[in-house]
Amino acid sequence: MRTDFCILSLLGGWLLTGPALADVAFFEQKVRPVLVEHCYSCHSAQAKKLKGNLYLDTKAGWEKGGDSGEPAIIPGKPEESLFIRSIQHLEADLEMPPKKPKLPDAVIADLVTWVKMGAPDPREGKVEAKRADKSWWSLQPLRKEFAHKSIDGFIEEKLKEKGLHFSPQADARTLVRRMTYDLHGLPPTSESVEHGSHESYAKLVDGLLSSPRYGEQWGRHWLDVIRFGESNGFERNVIVDDLWPFRDYVIKSINDDKPFNQFITEHLAGDVIGKDDPAVEVGSAFLTAGPYDDVGNADVVAQKNIRAGTLDDMITATGSAFLGLTVNCARCHNHKFDPIPTEDYYRIRAAFEGVTHGRRVVATKEARDAHAAATTPLNLEVRRLEAERLKLDGTINGRAHDEAKKVKPTRPKIDENGTDESFQPMQAKYLKFVIHSLTSDHQPTKTARAGGSGGKLTEFQVWDKEGKNVALASHGTKAEGAKAASADDFPEAYGPQYCIDGQKGEAWFIGSPAELRLTFAQLEMIQRITFINARGERDVDESRVRGATPCEYDVQVSMDGKTWTTVATDEGRESWTKEHGIAKARRSIITKEETAQLASFDKQIAATKAALAKIAPLPQIWAGHFAQPTARTHVHQGGDPMKELEPVVPASLNVLDKITQPFSLPPEAEEGQRRLALAKWITSDDNALTARVLANRVWHYHFGIGLVDTPSDFGYLGSQPTHPELLDYLATRLIQNGWKLKELHREIMMSKTYQQASTGNTEGLKLDKSARLLWRFPPRRLSAEEIRDTILTAAGQMKLEPMGGAGFRLYKFSQNNVCTYFPLDQHGPETYRRAVYHQNARASIVDVLNDFDLPDIAFASPKRANTTTPLQALTLLNHSFTLDMAAALAARGGDWKADPGAAITRTYRHCFQREPSQKEIAMATEFLRGQPPTALCRALLNSNELIYLE
Repeated sequence: MRTDFCILSLLGGWLLTGPALADVAFFEQKVRPVLVEHCYSCHSAQAKKLKGNLYLDTKAGWEKGGDSGEPAIIPGKPEESLFIRSIQHLEADLEMPPKKPKLPDAVIADLVTWVKMGAPDPREGKVEAKRADKSWWSLQPLRKEFAHKSIDGFIEEKLKEKGLHFSPQADARTLVRRMTYDLHGLPPTSESVEHGSHESYAKLVDGLLSSPRYGEQWGRHWLDVIRFGESNGFERNVIVDDLWPFRDYVIKSINDDKPFNQFITEHLAGDVIGKDDPAVEVGSAFLTAGPYDDVGNADVVAQKNIRAGTLDDMITATGSAFLGLTVNCARCHNHKFDPIPTEDYYRIRAAFEGVTHGRRVVATKEARDAHAAATTPLNLEVRRLEAERLKLDGTINGRAHDEAKKVKPTRPKIDENGTDESFQPMQAKYLKFVIHSLTSDHQPTKTARAGGSGGKLTEFQVWDKEGKNVALASHGTKAEGAKAASADDFPEAYGPQYCIDGQKGEAWFIGSPAELRLTFAQLEMIQRITFINARGERDVDESRVRGATPCEYDVQVSMDGKTWTTVATDEGRESWTKEHGIAKARRSIITKEETAQLASFDKQIAATKAALAKIAPLPQIWAGHFAQPTARTHVHQGGDPMKELEPVVPASLNVLDKITQPFSLPPEAEEGQRRLALAKWITSDDNALTARVLANRVWHYHFGIGLVDTPSDFGYLGSQPTHPELLDYLATRLIQNGWKLKELHREIMMSKTYQQASTGNTEGLKLDKSARLLWRFPPRRLSAEEIRDTILTAAGQMKLEPMGGAGFRLYKFSQNNVCTYFPLDQHGPETYRRAVYHQNARASIVDVLNDFDLPDIAFASPKRANTTTPLQALTLLNHSFTLDMAAALAARGGDWKADPGAAITRTYRHCFQREPSQKEIAMATEFLRGQPPTALCRALLNSNELIYLE
């Protein structure tokens, strides 16, 4: 009896409340020692590195399970228990213990018996997660019942817990400014402030939401989230001039209060659900609105890596923007912190396998049919004429081929590494190298010499009888000649001067007319020239960098630069190719009648093509191309596309299979249906994660910080919500409102929480410095776009209409092989539009905007930085934009000499939507005695009151 009492004491009463005594004894004798010896090193709280996110040192641990989110042990069912199957080595790649011999059969039999008994386990203890699993807060269903019926109830509850309370309601001017900036990103008119009152806020909010300015402000927020940029990025960073229709689509959709589940679906599959409806189809440009490496590479490994990176951008944008999950972190291995296996990453990739970057026609069926009706007859006529011309060419070329066989060259073909032409010694002051055709100009249809532009020369040498190169610039020679390329950042680039610099590094890009003219410093007795189109020695492979080389030419000399004598030509040289020889032979055998016939064909073809050119083309947008994938998607070992593992099918993330209906498509599923299925899964009413993420974004842009401070990461490394029940309430309200945002805006902005004053108090600042609990409204500095738009508005220079269309640029764009963006020193009136319409190119620097934390759009920017730097003050004080706006603001003030008080008052109203105090008027009047009005206006445009919002 005493023994039984001791056992009961040790087991803490488990006989009455837990497993039977015999079962517990079996666990202690047969199970726990095995777990301690073979499992705890990887699956316990003491493990140096927890494996699979699975704890086996507590009952709660194996009940919770690891990465799969399923219990590791199913009591009574060893055949279904992952733990048992792993120690039996029945699970591929999950044989336990790892890298050790299989456990003895007797030990495994004991563990199987234990599970059959119901897995009795007296161990208590909670699982301290080192990473997220399927029990993570954001992966749970939305709450169905709430303790409060309004936003204020949730906030007030938290405040009371900390001994805090709401701040008083803000004054009318502050609230009108706050609401207007919040929804429009622009200052209110002074009249709207004057007529604003606490009773009129609902009407004010409705008016602001119905204005097109709302879509411009909140469209800019959304473009940040989805990494929208109008250049490719990467090293070439080519500008994209036809992506602006997507920007306009975003603004219009938000103005129309389009349901966001539809909006997201259009982003992923607009071309599927909106075929021939440009207003919907353009939405799928989301997929190609990110950075794109268009350099290209002949190497297969490089090609596959570039392609993998391209698809990764789409996966990353989709996961972060819509789901708030860093799905891309599972590209190379199972996600280190969230329950996303590598297979899930590639299941999502399978949905995007058929997407490639590029521009395509986005038009209605009626527009396509009308265009086809207008162009088809003309295209048929062009093909008919070209076919007849080709037939005549064939006849001519047949004779030319026979003639070419008779030609016996007396000299070798030209040599890119150096071709010499010698002639009788002649005195000359000038020399001209006239190029008739290049090594690329040898098509059989050529009827005359091709003109020679488009090639290159790295050196041109002229030798006298002593063997001196008199063409060198170092001897005073000057070179002239048109060039076929230019570089804004380096005007001298590609010029003819590189032909006479004595080095082979730089080249002259031959323009039109294709002539190189040299002027010697003095009369020279010359007898030979050499032209070179190579940058190195003969054994250097320059096939990828060398352009075409002159192969038909004349060398001419002159004493006065007016009368020229031909001293050498390419005559007698072997043809560059067989086709080149035929092209040259044509000139001797073609008849006048044939030449006239060809000219007639050319004239008719040109006229028909001119008629075609007059027909307006169908609009094209950088919206990508879609094609059925030709191969299955495979998991890549370590993210290496050259190491394919098992294939996967297009499917949803397993991480949410407990709260929303998963989908899985067959391998041969149509390309468009893959993206549509993914979109429907993301936007399902059951998908609590999407609704939470979107509701948090709305809250974030109203208060400057979200309930979750990491708007695009609701995983383990992200922040947890300060008010989780409120977040679920907002998400539920969003779904109840049909995924429309405007009603959610109204509810937030009409709350006591939102309408608080921003003034601080000692207790609040002590307990909650950043006001995360919202005991006051958090004041903020205006965003970069808001600052610029505010200055334009205050100065009376903002052009709000027309909306949309191609964007303006605050930089000078230069394209060579790579692109360069130079910030403009002067911002002219053509740029006085809302900043959302600026053509934001990746890696471009824009004065004023970049200084105030315009984000680098190489990546999504769901949360703007807010820095304070000396450059901000210097730019705002001294940039020509501020000076121009100060002058415009001063002109708007009226007659400063006749009535300075009235001018000061008007200017304050334009800037701050309030009357200046008597003290401010007195100080301004005193200031104006020694400074012009523009100086005062410049100071006001630099004031904190202008760029900060309470």
